[in-house]
This record gives sequence, C-alpha cells and structure tokens, in this order.
Amino acid sequence: MTFFLIASAIKVFVVFNVIMVAVALLTLLERRVCAWMQDRLGPNRVGPQGLLQPAADGLKNFLKEETSPAMADKALFTLAPIVSFVPALLTFGVIPFAAPLPTKWGLVPMVVADLPVGFLYILAISSLGVYGIVLAGWSSNNKYALLGGLRASAQMISYEIALGMSTVAVLLLAGNVTLSQVIAQQQTGLPFVIPLTIAFLIFFISAFAETNRLPFDLPEAEAELIAGYHTEYSAMKFSMFYIAEYSNMVTASALMTTLFFGGWDIPFTTWDNAPPWSVLKTLLTLGSFTLKTLFFLFLFIWVRWTLPRFRYDQLMALGWKVMLPLALTYLTVIATAIWLLHDQLGWTYDTRFALALFGLNLLLAVPLFFVLDRGHIIAGSVAAEGAGGGGGRA
Repeated sequence: MTFFLIASAIKVFVVFNVIMVAVALLTLLERRVCAWMQDRLGPNRVGPQGLLQPAADGLKNFLKEETSPAMADKALFTLAPIVSFVPALLTFGVIPFAAPLPTKWGLVPMVVADLPVGFLYILAISSLGVYGIVLAGWSSNNKYALLGGLRASAQMISYEIALGMSTVAVLLLAGNVTLSQVIAQQQTGLPFVIPLTIAFLIFFISAFAETNRLPFDLPEAEAELIAGYHTEYSAMKFSMFYIAEYSNMVTASALMTTLFFGGWDIPFTTWDNAPPWSVLKTLLTLGSFTLKTLFFLFLFIWVRWTLPRFRYDQLMALGWKVMLPLALTYLTVIATAIWLLHDQLGWTYDTRFALALFGLNLLLAVPLFFVLDRGHIIAGSVAAEGAGGGGGRA
C-alpha cells in the first residue's frame, strides 16, 4: 500500500507538471505553425527560437492587474475559471501513456488511475467544463459574455451526444470500458480506426466542437462577441480559460490516440505487447504515444488556420441533423455486423475481423460522402441555366 501511494503521488505530480509545460509549449507551437503557414516568423525574440515566449507570457499575466466588473457576482466570477480549469486536468488521469514500468518493488502501470470505468469517467468529468463557461458568462453581468456562455453550452451539449455515441462502437469491439483493455484489444488485431473509420470521423469532428476550436469556436467569436464568455476577465483568470482549452486539446488528442490508434502500442510490432517489461519498452512506448498525440495536436492547429468559422445555425444543424442521426445509424449497423461476425460466425477480434468491418465502413462511406458533399467537391460544380440562355457556375 505504501508503494502504491508513493507511486501514485509521483505520477500525479509528474503528469500534472508535464501537462502544464506541454500546454505552455503548445501555445508557442500554435503561433509558430500559424506563422509558418502564413509565411512569417512568429515569436522568435525571447530565448532561442522564441522558446521562452510562453514563460514571458505567463509572467505578464501574473503581473497584470485583476479587474472585476462592479455589477458582477464576485463569488461565481472567481469560481468560473477554476470550474473550467480543473476538469480539463482531471480527465487525463485515466489515459494510459506507456507500457508498465518495472521496479524492484513491483510493476508501476503508466496511468495515474487505471479505473475500471475509465472511459465513462472521461465523459463525466469532461462534461463539467461547460458549467465553468456558463458561470463565466452569467456572472460577468455582460450581455456579450452571457451570449457566449449560452452558445458554448448549447454547442457542447449538442456535440457531446454524437461524441459519446461514436465511442459506443469502440466499447462494443473492446468489450470493456477500461482504457488499458481497449489498448490491449487493439494489440491483438488492428487499430480500431480501421474497423471503425466512420466512428473515428464522427469523434474527430465532435472533438473540435467540444474543445471550441475552429471551425467551431462560436462561443468566443471575436468578430461578433468581442471575446465571448471571457470578455470581462483579465490576468490569470483569463489565462485559466486558455489553459483549460489547450488541456482539453491534449486530452482529446490522447483519447483519439487511445481509442482508435492503439494508444501507446508501437505499430507494426508485437515486441511491446507482452511481458517481460523493461525500462526500454516503457520509454519507447511513451515515445510512440507522444508522437501520435502530437500528430493530432498539429491537426488541431492546422485546421484552425485553414478553415473559416461556421455560422451558428450551420453549427447546430450539423450537430443535430447530421452528426446525431449519423452516429445512431452507424451504431445500429456496426452493432449488427459485430453480432453476426462474433456470435453467428464465431470470429474473434483479429486482422480478418477488422478488415471485414473496414469493408463495411467503405460501403457506408461512399453514399455518406455523396450525401454530405451535395455536388460541391466529389460531383463537381454544376452549370445552372440563367435567364436568356446564359449559364453560370452553381
């Protein structure tokens, strides 16, 4: 018990500090990638290649004056950033990030808390962040902040359903809600992104909406709402919302890695799948997990600086008229297919099982993309007849 408590305390301390440092460096990465895409330099004056820019920004926020609106609800105004910040850090606690580490006292699982209901824990805790946003909008006593908070709550509730439904297919294949078992199941066959391709796409799109990133950043649309729900915030309270947003990005990327890309499993090898465990295995699997997570973080940044923002009616229509019916229909089809393959034909999850489901996903994807495309990309532009025989491009 002493070893367990000490190991757990060390893991909490290390993981918390790594996430905080990663979030700081992620802000620098976003600014450098954005500058690279726009053919400029980005931050490069503070420290070598601008590496100390996040530290300078943090110091500035610590030293700035804390402002508080005269008519704001002081208690809730102060509490809101904390309510938004804490769940963003707690959600990472059940994600395995490497193979177990052997020590002379026993094996140390590389997860802060290997809960038997790990995935359900993530859905429960991550949904609490919306309370901080709504409280921030309401307690500021500012109509723009309130509108931003209401937008955020409607958006997160809308896409959270589709996100949760898309992952039910993962749990059907894994047969378990413990994330370590989800990874173990993928090690016996192929990563779940292959047999559950459409589920991954639904999860991927919903993750953008849940983290309030472009093209779904309507709650803080600067052009229309000044800065949304954190209009009245300054100094470290303002920074806590940004730390929460980037922490949610890290968690969403790590969750996509775990659920669909084998987690810490090193692709195309079985060497890391089973004991004996070693320090080398732990380090290499940690590197594999980090690279996969960084890929999705880069994707978050890439999409932000490439796509324009949706209109709010488009955002809600996509969530309720497209994502939710698609998730429900897909879940019904894939559950039927798993039942036929597993219970009727007696197949276990292996490469053959995964490829059979992948073929089904391809069959579903063709009509899906033609319906969603609506003649814009796949079918090409269609010439429309104009008045007097003139033609225009539709």
